[in-house]
Amino acid sequence: MAGKLTDHAGREGVIVLGLPRGGVPVAYEVAAKLGVPLDVFTVRKLGVPGHEELAMGAIAPGGVRVLNTEVLGYQRITDDVIERVAEIETAELARREALYRSGRAPVDVDGKTVIVVDDGLATGSTMRAAIGALRQMNAARIIVAVPVAAKQVCESFAHVADEIVCDQTPDPFYAVGMFYEDFSSTSDEEIHDLLERAGGRS
Repeated sequence: MAGKLTDHAGREGVIVLGLPRGGVPVAYEVAAKLGVPLDVFTVRKLGVPGHEELAMGAIAPGGVRVLNTEVLGYQRITDDVIERVAEIETAELARREALYRSGRAPVDVDGKTVIVVDDGLATGSTMRAAIGALRQMNAARIIVAVPVAAKQVCESFAHVADEIVCDQTPDPFYAVGMFYEDFSSTSDEEIHDLLERAGGRS
């Protein structure tokens, strides 16, 4: 995947942002390959109660909220339930921001080219929330980069991001984890360590 982004290697004003948790180890390798700074961009999925892996939406910094109308259409979830889940996830987003950064300010994306990396795209809700927040923060150009994605979801980002790189779009696509040899959970401590290592590297 990083090989498809080499036009941005070593360029001023390019930043790689990893979506936690699973996107950060992928982003770390991409940033290393391109020789550009790495940071984390904390977004939170709004999981369907009882089926938390299914995203009915997502939130991102700056009060950005994206709802998945397709999922909400067949799950018939009330506004009260959405608000309750959003409140819980907003608190968790703030907790993780503080934990990952250890007092460091976020990288300024104003006027920059931002490569947003995740471990894959299933519904795409968290990535859409991230893009919405980055637009609010005046990123000049937003590139979505993932190793694997559902083909239809990948294509849908053509109208949301400035550039989209989906390394593989297998069909049928059931879940991101099916296309990894090791899809074990990334811990908060691992993310903190990768960010510290990337800071030392740059």
